[in-house]
Parts: sequence; C-alpha cells; structure tokens
Amino acid sequence: MRSWRMNAGGSGDVGRPKYDSGEIGLSKYDSGEIPRGYIPSVTNSQISGEIPGASPDHHMMSPTGNIGKRAPFPYVNHSPNPSREFSGSIGNVAWKERVDGWKMKQDKGTIPMTNGTSIAPSEGRGVGDIDASTDYNMEDALLNDETRQPLSRKVPIPSSRINPYRMVIVLRLVVLSIFLHYRITNPVRNAYPLWLLSVICEIWFALSWILDQFPKWFPINRETYLDRLALRYDREGEPSQLAAVDIFVSTVDPLKEPPLVTANTVLSILAVDYPVDKVSCYVSDDGAAMLTFDALAETSEFARKWVPFVKKYNIEPRAPEWYFSQKIDYLKDKVHPSFVKDRRAMKREYEEFKVRINGLVAKAQKVPEEGWIMQDGTPWPGNNTRDHPGMIQVFLGHSGGLDTEGNELPRLVYVSREKRPGFQHHKKAGAMNALVRVSAVLTNGQYMLNLDCDHYINNSKALREAMCFLMDPNLGRSVCYVQFPQRFDGIDRNDRYANRNTVFFDINLRGLDGIQGPVYVGTGCVFNRTALYGYEPPIKQKKKGGFLSSLCGGRKKASKSKKGSDKKKSQKHVDSSVPVFNLEDIEEGVEGAGFDDEKSLLMSQMSLEKRFGQSAAFVASTLMEYGGVPQSATPESLLKEAIHVISCGYEDKTEWGTEIGWIYGSVTEDILTGFKMHARGWRSIYCMPKRPAFKGSAPINLSDRLNQVLRWALGSVEILFSRHCPLWYGYGGRLKFLERFAYINTTIYPLTSIPLLIYCVLPAICLLTGKFIMPSISNMTSIWFISLFLSIFATGILEMRWSGVGIDEWWRNEQFWVIGGISAHLFAVFQGLLKVLAGIDTNFTVTSKASDEDGDFAELYMFKWTTLLIPPTTILIINLVGVVAGTSYAINSGYQSWGPLFGKLFFAFWVIVHLYPFLKGLMGRQNRTPTIVVVWAILLASIFSLLWVRIDPFTTRVTGPDTQTCGINC
Repeated sequence: MRSWRMNAGGSGDVGRPKYDSGEIGLSKYDSGEIPRGYIPSVTNSQISGEIPGASPDHHMMSPTGNIGKRAPFPYVNHSPNPSREFSGSIGNVAWKERVDGWKMKQDKGTIPMTNGTSIAPSEGRGVGDIDASTDYNMEDALLNDETRQPLSRKVPIPSSRINPYRMVIVLRLVVLSIFLHYRITNPVRNAYPLWLLSVICEIWFALSWILDQFPKWFPINRETYLDRLALRYDREGEPSQLAAVDIFVSTVDPLKEPPLVTANTVLSILAVDYPVDKVSCYVSDDGAAMLTFDALAETSEFARKWVPFVKKYNIEPRAPEWYFSQKIDYLKDKVHPSFVKDRRAMKREYEEFKVRINGLVAKAQKVPEEGWIMQDGTPWPGNNTRDHPGMIQVFLGHSGGLDTEGNELPRLVYVSREKRPGFQHHKKAGAMNALVRVSAVLTNGQYMLNLDCDHYINNSKALREAMCFLMDPNLGRSVCYVQFPQRFDGIDRNDRYANRNTVFFDINLRGLDGIQGPVYVGTGCVFNRTALYGYEPPIKQKKKGGFLSSLCGGRKKASKSKKGSDKKKSQKHVDSSVPVFNLEDIEEGVEGAGFDDEKSLLMSQMSLEKRFGQSAAFVASTLMEYGGVPQSATPESLLKEAIHVISCGYEDKTEWGTEIGWIYGSVTEDILTGFKMHARGWRSIYCMPKRPAFKGSAPINLSDRLNQVLRWALGSVEILFSRHCPLWYGYGGRLKFLERFAYINTTIYPLTSIPLLIYCVLPAICLLTGKFIMPSISNMTSIWFISLFLSIFATGILEMRWSGVGIDEWWRNEQFWVIGGISAHLFAVFQGLLKVLAGIDTNFTVTSKASDEDGDFAELYMFKWTTLLIPPTTILIINLVGVVAGTSYAINSGYQSWGPLFGKLFFAFWVIVHLYPFLKGLMGRQNRTPTIVVVWAILLASIFSLLWVRIDPFTTRVTGPDTQTCGINC
C-alpha cells in the first residue's frame, strides 16, 4: 500500500492532506490506489485500538467514485488507550511544534506558520498582519502603502440626522417622566383598581422603552474594501493567503426542511467566490435521515456541473432555484456568445436534478418495516434516529472532487453525530458543537460560518466581506464574529406579519454595532474559532475617556504589572464572565517551563484535555492560531478522531456547552453564545453589504409565524431564569454598559406580554363599566399628553429617517409587536415558569422551510389551528363588544356622556387597529372565518351579552326622592 504524506506545498495547501496520484474508486482500495483528496474509511483489519466513549458500531463512510457503491463500514478499535496513542502521533508532535514556534518567536522575532515557514514582521505591522506563509516584498513602496491601508472603515450617521434623533429621545424621556408623575399623583378614586393596573403597566412600558431605545444611541454604518483585501492576501499569480473557512449547515427533519432547499444552500456554498482549497462545507444531519444523505450525494454530483457554470459567467445568486426563478433580464451584462446555450442546458440539468430529489422525497414518505436499506444491501445505520452510531461521509475533497472542467471543488462532508438513549444531546447547540470538533480535526479553518439549511449565499463575495474585518490587522484580533442581517425570499408584498423584521436588523443591530457589536442571531454569522473556544481577546491599552467613553467603552483594563495578581484572584472565585483561559497564559506557562521537561508538557496537555475533551488531535488543533492540521497527521488518524469527537459521551466532564462552543441551557442558544463572548471582552461586527449576503425563507402563515416567535420568546425566558441572566451575570467581565442594556431587553421582553395583555383589555372594561383610568384633565395636562404622543411619533419618524426603514415596515413591526405580545410571548412566559418551577419541558417545533412554489402565497391564507390564536381572538371580540356597548350607552345617556366616551373609544380602536393583520389572518383568502373561530366568537359574545343584560344600560335611570320614605306626598 502506498504511503500517505502531508504536503506543505504553497500556503494554499497548508494543513491539507495530499495523496499520491491515482483516482481509482473504493473498489481498488486494497491495491493501494486511493482517490486523491479523500479520507478513506478505516476497516477493522487496518487499524486496531478502541476509541473511549465510542460505540463499537461507529460508522465511518468514505466516498467512492460511484454513488451506488457507497456503504457504511462498521468500525471496532481495540487499543486500550487510543487517546494516548494519538498523543504520540498527533498531540505531542503538534504541541512541540507549537512550543518550538513560541521559542522561535522569542529568539528571532518571527511568526511561525502552519507549513513550517516563518515571517518576520515588518516595521509598522503586528502579528495580526501576517496570515500568510510567503513574504511580501516590502521594498516596493506602493505595495507597502496599500497593504497598510485598513480593510474597512466606520461610516458615521450624518449629524443632521442623528442629532435631532437624540434630542427627541431626551425630550421624550423628560415628557415621559412628567406624564408618569401626573399619573401616579392623580389617582382615580371611583376606579382605583383600573387606575392602579394601568399605572403599573405604563411604568413597565417606560422601562422597556428605555432598555430598547438607548442601545440605539450610537448607530454606525461600515464600509469594506475588497480590492485592498485582494491586494494584501489574494494577489493574482500568487498562492492565496486568505484564511480558511469551515461552513456549517444544520438540518434535522428533511420532511419539514425539504432536501431541495438544503441542496440549494450547499450548491451556493460550493460556488462561493473564495479559493476552493480554503472552503469546507459540513452538513449536520441531526435526524440521521437517509433521505438527507442520498440528497447530498445527488447534490455533490450536480455541483460538478453547476459550479463551473456560475463561475464562468459570474452569475448571482448561485443557488439554482432562486437564480432560475428570477423575473429579471438574465441577458443583462452578458456578452459571452455561448451563455444562452449553456444556460438553457444548465436549466435542463437542474430540472432533472429536481426530479431526482423529488423522487427521493416521494420514496421517503413511507418507511419500510425492516428500515432503510442502502443500494449495496447494507442497513442504514440511522434507522433508529434516537439510537445510532456517528457517521461521516466525505463527498467532495481537495484534489479529489473535480468539476466537469477539471477544477477542484471545495470539500463537502456529511456528519451525523452519535445518539444513544440516556444522553442529553442539547438539540441544535449540541449538533453545532459536534461540527466544531469534526471540522477542527479534519480541516481546522481559522474561521467558521454557520447557516440554517434554508439560508443560501446570495452574495458570492460574502466571505470576503467578512474577511475585511476578521483579517484586518488592527481590528480582527478582537473580533469574535461578523454578523450579517437576515433577508428573506417568498414573503408577501405587504409583509403582513413583519417577517422581514427590518426594524430589528436595520435599526437595533446597527445601534449595537456602535457599542460592542450586534447580538448573534443564529445564522449568517462568521465566527473566529479562537473566540468560540473560550479564549479572551488581546488586551488593548486605552486612553482615559470621559463619561460617554466609560458608558460605551466598558471597564478600564488593569496595567500589565497588575495583570498577574488579578488572574490569580479570578481563579479563586468562579465568575463565568471572566475568560475561561487565555492563550497568552498558556504561552507564558510553556515559556516558563523547561523545554526538555516532558512532564510539564504532558500536564499542560492534560489540563487542556479536561476542558476540550479526551482527543489529543482536537486539543492540538485548538493551539493553532492560524488553523490547519498538524503536518504529522495522517488521514486515517484524522478520520478516526473525527468519529471519536462526535460520540455522545465525548462532552462528559468537559466545558463544552458551558464555557466553550455553543452554550446550552436555552432553545435560543445563539443569544447565550454571543452573550458569553461579549462578556469576555470580545466585540462583534455588523456587516451590511449592498447586495444581501444571505437569503432565507420565513413562515408567512400566521400560526407558523406565532410558533416561531413562541420559540424565540421561550428561549429568552429560559435565559432570564438561568445563571446567565444579564441582570446579574458578567459584572466581573468586560461587557459594556449599553450592551448589557440590549441583552437585558432581549431577555425580559416576553414579560411585557402581561402588562400588554392588561392594557389591551382595559379599554373594553372601561367601555362596559362606564369608568375610566384617568381623571378629568385640565388644558395644561392635555398639552403634556399631546406632547407625549408627538414625541413618540417624532422618535419613530427620525429613526426611519437615519435608518432608511419605510413607514409601512415600521407600522407592521408595531402591529406584530402587539399580536405576538398577547399570544406567543404570553405563552412563553408561562411555559418558562413551568419549566423552572415544575421541571416540565416543552419540545419546540422545527419551523417549516418549505418554499411557496405556486407563487400565489397559498401558505399566507391557510388556517392552522393553534391555541396561540385564542388570546388575540378574545381581545378582539371584547373590544368590539365594548365599542358597541359604550356607543349605545352614550346614545342613551345624552350629550354629556360623549366627552368621556372619546377617550375610551380611542384606546379601544388602538387595540383593534394593531390586531387588524391578525383579523385578516383569521378571515383567510375568501374572507371566510374558520368554524372553530366562529364557535369561540359565539361563546364569548354570549358571555358578554349576558353581562350586557345584567348592566341593562337602556333602562331609564330617574334620580329623585325615595318614594318609600315620603309616600305619595313626595
């Protein structure tokens, strides 16, 4: 059998396994001819040794040239301690390479690279400048000037727009204070309970507004320079020095997340405008579905034709479904004479591909009694989705997966982690952590991009946009992630249920970018792998600032001499906001030890294994600042370790999910994960390129939308009642004050549903009882009331002015805030309390990712019953009945009763207008109300009719002397 070797080659091949020539399929594996670029499966006869924590029937799959020949291979390892075996072959070697690099850096002032070369930093450039394995010729003055230019810059909002906005916020705060003072000091004696409830609600609304408003005080825009990035790291004719990126795609249920949608996402990744040897795509199938596996195999074959086509003609977007469905002139700017012919042929190829995928989906609708059988007769290992081994399949690989024109394709890897009964798998967060470990072992890209299966790359230069921040010498080393806004396809023109969420993405996140960065929203985010491992950012010495600097700049850092004592103190009391460990600490510890002391090196490695898990190969990967795999590693050992790190017991007694990786404890793991990074002092970046970087699908159906909002709100409630609540967590760290405001608001916003529900019911109660929550007001008081309403409208108008958000989008957001608040958020609060107090857990529903193929938005008008519809329906009916009751009472009582009625009617109409989209959703396309809603309406109307009869407003009320006292002489 031919020997395997690692080829350092150029920088583009750093850390990539290279094999001797030969492109024969798996059937000729025994003869020693192995497909180039692929990691082969390892059978029992070839490797001995047992992986701790792994099942004896772990499966490792390997690509073949023929999809029909694929099959999983059972793997049993009999070594008594494979972790130590790998320590000798991978771990210790990588550890020593790291130590040697540190020693070289101190002795010579050079920076070690992953391929064994080193670069001396030039004058004016720090370590962060050097992400390459070749030296720039700094003698060239022009090149020197260009490479020193920043790769991005902040673009402040014009003062003519932001200053009036800030002035109105201050004015609104003053008016609000006066309003609340008046409300508290002027109780309504004849309606004291109603007055008290309304005042409590108004105070809560004021606090909620402050938490939401002030993190938007410093909004900024950003600009990137892709030409400077190319000049510095990707010059033509030289090996690319751009950092490697591992891209994660997560999916669970192929029936709710159609394989065709996932396939389009994967195809857009494989066709991204980035060096192919720097891109690796990992697809996590957390449902262990054979349908997903087969669909990915078909996708890998179609990619060989699709990728060269889109790169040749530079088309956008590079997801075929959305490219071919565009209603634009596709010939615009196209000058190549063969484009029309090639496009027509490619569209036919894609339609045939869709038919094959649809055939797989149709076949998967009915599961055979004996379970799924692969084409070679082997049972599918994931037939039991709750009890199956870990599976890895490399479909495409560097120097092995070639397209129809003979060019390399990015690596494509299928991953399904092991699942066993009795283990806590932590849903999506656990799947993402498994991908982090697998990718670290196989490719170890310096950065990671995570996408939902329905979020395709809409801008092929999206990765380059992110690198303008992450690879910037001055900025990149302190950036934990670059978040892109979410944009959506397939939403109705009026965006009835505020699916685009533009107020959040275009206003709130831009405001946070001026403080410490946007929150992590779960997809479309490029991570710095170092930050995800729990390391702290480099400490920067800052000049003393004023009040605003301390407000937005966080705490001042201690001097270097005091740094050591502070670290010792932080070890005594466990504060999770303090970084788990610092790369500089490890470096200092190793430099202080004797380099010949093997025991010291072993102890340092063991301490890291306690944090990261018992995998020497993975631990070694965490020590490589610039990514890549150890030169001494062999593909067999890498694949064996990859299977090991996705075993269900791997995370036991480690810090995965608590301090490292995606954080467990909430269904919205994204908020927790970003919060932990910000608490350690990292900052994030918000990148909004002109062409949206990613696009996805959103549920346009009312019930689906409410269920989605319910899951988000439930996650916030879980964080609120956990140790990670930003109200009390992280005060020993470096989280900035206004950033904490934003996280507190993100956590407590579901609680607003309770005062909102009360406030929506109060108008109806006032109309039915004839009472009101306010006393008679004077002319001066009326001025303050009018000023409050004007300041509210002015804030919204000026916010739209600097952000570019349209008034229709702003109004839809306001409407759905009320709809979601009195339904999904309310249910989330009670479900969260049940989980905390009674331990009753609720399973969240995966949001359907099906696209609207008929183009008529049929999903928008489809009615799906859910209990979330009950509260808004009830409130609508109560207020409508109240309006009728109040009006009829005023008609019966005379002219003097119309004045108080207008105030009550105003609040009732405020509720009804905000719930109007909900009412349209109930009515459906043909304005036909579903039966169950009619039943509820009749029931509630009957109740209020009986109440109305009891009130009996039409009876004439005569005031006068008591006839029983004075008799007929009165």
